[in-house]
Amino acid sequence: MPPKTKEKGRKSGTQKKKKNLSVALRRDESRRAKASEELLKQKLQGLEAELKEARSEEKAIYAEMSRQHQALKEKLETRSHQLEEEVRGLREQLEMCQKEAKAEREEAEQALRERDQTLTQLRAQVVDMEAKYQEILHLKAWCLQGSLDQLLAKLRAVKPHWDGAVLRLHAKHKEQLRQFGLNPLDL
Repeated sequence: MPPKTKEKGRKSGTQKKKKNLSVALRRDESRRAKASEELLKQKLQGLEAELKEARSEEKAIYAEMSRQHQALKEKLETRSHQLEEEVRGLREQLEMCQKEAKAEREEAEQALRERDQTLTQLRAQVVDMEAKYQEILHLKAWCLQGSLDQLLAKLRAVKPHWDGAVLRLHAKHKEQLRQFGLNPLDL
């Protein structure tokens, strides 16, 4: 029976080896699993750090974008208010200019009406004055004609007397020139 024991011993040694091998395999697997677990933990920690950094960057970007958005919004509101004030001022200026233009147009129309009325009055006065001057000229011409006729009649009446007086004066001067030794024909 002892050989049976050997076999049993062999079996038990083989079984022991198998058991040891199985334990070693499990230990290797356990070590590999722990190593993988450590590696995965490190990767997880790295990813968590990246995620944390990404979230921090996201928050910083969001905060910067919010700040820029708020600044842009305030700038647009300020510009909008400025433009509204500018539009209000321009509307007031336009209204004032329209009122001034209307007043000036009405004033110009009034001045034109007054000028036309004055021109009409002056033309009527000119026509009236021309008629009066024509009447005066006709009257003066008639008066002058009568005066000239009277003057000519007087001159005709006085002419024989003057002709005689002129001849006498002429003869007297001739005689005086001869007395001084001058020939009256040489002068």
